[in-house]
Amino acid sequence: MRGPARFFPPAPAPGAAGDAGLFGPGSTAWRIARERLIVAGGPAALLLQVAHPLVGEGVRAHSDFATDPLQRLRGTLDAVLMVTFGDRAQVRAVAGHVARKHRPVTGTLPRDAASLPAGTAYSATDPGLALWVLATLVWTALQVTERFLRPTTPAERDAYYRDMRQLAHFFGVTDAVLPEDYRALERYVTEQLQDTLDVGPTARLIARQILAPNPPLLPAPLRPLPSILAAGILPARLRDGYGLPWRRRERVVFAVVRRSTRLVVPLLPGSVRYWPHYRVARDRLAADG
Repeated sequence: MRGPARFFPPAPAPGAAGDAGLFGPGSTAWRIARERLIVAGGPAALLLQVAHPLVGEGVRAHSDFATDPLQRLRGTLDAVLMVTFGDRAQVRAVAGHVARKHRPVTGTLPRDAASLPAGTAYSATDPGLALWVLATLVWTALQVTERFLRPTTPAERDAYYRDMRQLAHFFGVTDAVLPEDYRALERYVTEQLQDTLDVGPTARLIARQILAPNPPLLPAPLRPLPSILAAGILPARLRDGYGLPWRRRERVVFAVVRRSTRLVVPLLPGSVRYWPHYRVARDRLAADG
């Protein structure tokens, strides 16, 4: 499969009838994560992740991003959807797979970053680094929902974060490092932005592969779109650090996309609008009745 459809995971196995998994149909996790539109935040989430010098070096040294630059997005998206909508056996299987993939990802920073000295050790099993990855996913999912779909309330953001705290445990994030609520998570993101994130050579190299992969994923007229979406979602400091254009032209395109999705997405049938993982999970619960 070629093109952007490669990053739309196929429907999973049905799972055990009646098993709602971690959350269930009344959860905020299901209501937000079921939207395919969430993938619009993927480039921004990846750029946030690799702006952390240790995460960026881990991606550079332990993945084939040069030949498959969006593999991390595809793998993360599939894992999060399976843990969100899978039955409990599927959740355990995905968590085990992620743990095995992360175990060998260790090393040291080869050169000084603005915030960390050369020789600083990293490990993909470090709960602090796992927290940063989780935070980028939660933050961008809510940014995309708010900007491109509908307003969210403080109560809904808190409820979504509470659900994601459960998911976090399956990806190596411990209670000791998890912020208490969504406002605390936002403060953590701000602190990371001020004190740790550094758009250095590694982050810029990965960003080029993410935003302009070769061969291209999109037809020529749409190729600037990932950069425009990332520029509009990212904090200004990172947008500038990555050198993403944000002129009047980009701002107009971003506004048009935002307005169009808010109008069109609610009119789409569920088979188009929602991930198949959500539909499979809903059918799995209906089968128990």
